[in-house]
Amino acid sequence: MAHTCFSSPSVISASLLSRPPSPAHLALRRLPLLLAVAWGSALSVHAETLQIAAGPKLQEVVISGSRSEQISDEIPASIDVLNAQTLEAQQVHDIRDVAKELPNVSVKRAPARFSLAGGNTGRDGNSGFNIRGLDGNRVLMLTDGIRMPRSYVFSANAFGRDYLDIGLVKRVEIVRGPASVLYGSDGVAGLVNFITHDPADFLTGGKAVGGRASVGYSGDDKGVSVGGTVAGRANDVVEWLISANTTRADGLRNMGTNDAANVDRTTPNPETNRNNAILGKLVLRPSTQQKHVVTLEHVDKKAAYELLSARAKPPLTATSTLGSNAENTLNRDRATWDARYQVNAPLMDSLQTVLAYQAANSREYVTEDRNTAADRVRDTEYKEATWQANVQAQKTLRLSPDLAHKLTYGFDYTAAKITNNVTGVTPPTGETFPLKRFPDTRENSSAVYVQDEIISDRFTVVPGVRIDRFKLDASQSGFGGVATSLSGSAVSPKLGLMFRATPEWSVYGNYASGFKAPNANQLNGFFENPTSYYKTISNPNLKPEKSQNFELGLRGRLDRLTLDAAVFTGRFKNLIQDTVLVSGNFTQANPGVYQSINVGQARISGFELKGLMDWGRVGRAGEVGIASPFAYGQTKGTDTSSGKPINSINPSKLVLGVRATAAQWTASLDAVHHAAKKSADIDPTALATQFATPAATTLDLRGQWRIRKDLRLNMAVVNLANKKYWNWADVNGLASASTVLDAYTQPGRHLNVSLVADF
Repeated sequence: MAHTCFSSPSVISASLLSRPPSPAHLALRRLPLLLAVAWGSALSVHAETLQIAAGPKLQEVVISGSRSEQISDEIPASIDVLNAQTLEAQQVHDIRDVAKELPNVSVKRAPARFSLAGGNTGRDGNSGFNIRGLDGNRVLMLTDGIRMPRSYVFSANAFGRDYLDIGLVKRVEIVRGPASVLYGSDGVAGLVNFITHDPADFLTGGKAVGGRASVGYSGDDKGVSVGGTVAGRANDVVEWLISANTTRADGLRNMGTNDAANVDRTTPNPETNRNNAILGKLVLRPSTQQKHVVTLEHVDKKAAYELLSARAKPPLTATSTLGSNAENTLNRDRATWDARYQVNAPLMDSLQTVLAYQAANSREYVTEDRNTAADRVRDTEYKEATWQANVQAQKTLRLSPDLAHKLTYGFDYTAAKITNNVTGVTPPTGETFPLKRFPDTRENSSAVYVQDEIISDRFTVVPGVRIDRFKLDASQSGFGGVATSLSGSAVSPKLGLMFRATPEWSVYGNYASGFKAPNANQLNGFFENPTSYYKTISNPNLKPEKSQNFELGLRGRLDRLTLDAAVFTGRFKNLIQDTVLVSGNFTQANPGVYQSINVGQARISGFELKGLMDWGRVGRAGEVGIASPFAYGQTKGTDTSSGKPINSINPSKLVLGVRATAAQWTASLDAVHHAAKKSADIDPTALATQFATPAATTLDLRGQWRIRKDLRLNMAVVNLANKKYWNWADVNGLASASTVLDAYTQPGRHLNVSLVADF
């Protein structure tokens, strides 16, 4: 039985562009090529998403830019792709590694120096992505197109978004800029889509059974990981896959030297991490017109801490901490049924239906031994249980040999139950256990969307619009405050344009809008201290955050140079700021009142440049190819309501490298330059003495030895020069006079190694 082939929309544009170039086009080729070679000669740099190809480079196919398979060069937007080869060669272990060499992208990972009643620094591990200066839940994270759980931060509690195992992932796609027209809420800054392995990835060459086994060591946390995948084809109808990964590690190392078992400590607290993940897929093709993929995924992570940095120094008071321990767990289970049909009807050529259920649970258990005061225990849980459904149709209309319309339209529905619960021993003043920091909340959203790709031989125009309706229904049961419900809507338009000036050069522009609905905690976060006379209250008037983003880009695909450049600017309004003091003077008659409110308006602008210069081949027989990938990004942001800079903006990052590739090995030397955080780019309102990170350049030496066709050894010496440096995202909010600055440094020189075998 023949397998169904679902055509990529990029095939349309490829066929329309298949005619030979005109003499004018050939004349235009020479000038960009000369300029590119001259420019490339000055660059010896590194870009994380591009590979050195011994032969012609295959064009990257992505899903996230249009919700269907499409060649990334045909999409008028900035998209980064880390494919399977890149993930393996760079030994990417978690989401922090994903962002390490991507300009204008970062992941915060503060050290685990928290205490029971102190700030939330470090509780949330890899807290989530920052894209072009915006972070948290303003970046939409997906796994196989299914929304991942949000982060949760309230007072001393924080749960991050690292609900996945990279060992199950074959590709990471990052869309920079608003993505709400196709994906709805939370796509204000962009999206990150983690795409897992399929059976077909291991069943090439007609194999009935195939797979992969790997073992790896990461020196930055002394982590050991073991993974394995087995895939099979029972017949022309049934394929299956089982993939599993397990990791054991300590805490992330730093450059601190003080091992004191008290608040002066700058070395990491003792920490053990145990991560397990398993993925199962069943692929059914009952006919040439159907394909069904059933996916089951389970991820569980556990971290245990001895919080030596929480211990007090003499002289002690009654409430001084003598010892503290914590255990954080994070679990996610997902079931997805993805069905695709080739219908060839008047209104649609193909139809896709997706139904998914996902349950996520984060828990933090902290004990605190105090001097003479009563000991304390906090057991905090945050849960999300979500149903997601999507129906999407596609229709191609060929109006002439040189003009086609590719219509994508669909309906999304999401229903989620969001809960939290706090129990323990010795509750906060004025409260009794169990308690809730926000009421149990049911979130519902529904949306319709449509996008039209109008494709000619030289132009592609992509208009689109999405209409969302959302509702938060809060329950009063068991909640100490006043539970408020909220509903609203949002319209998200976009317009993209691409012009193929020559077969080598194209320019694009896009306008895209995004929005983020308030979440349960922002709407109804609650805490009350009757002795200190302050409390938080709900805000039934919260509005969705909204963004408008403009981007212009240039793409060059020459024989020796690959180049992508983009400039962008965005306006953001109704940004939600949590726990703002809105009234009161902290007296019994007039207590202080905190509330989440719409206060922020911002403008964020910047540019990005990435590419690869192929210098050709060297050696007596030309057996070694030399190339220089490169990337640079810079972002500036201003809170237009106050005129002050936005502290979530990262300093510019320049990535430079040189790479050599032969038949059996690859070696690269990569330099990453982190610019200093300038005082002029820091808003002193939150912290007048904010620590500003100095400039730093690190070197990574990587290599891969292809021992056999089916066996590869990857090695890397990371931070080769043992450079002491800080990431801005980790120290935002840390005073320059802090005595524990070294606790926030990045790992020094360390070795990563992995062995991968295919079968």
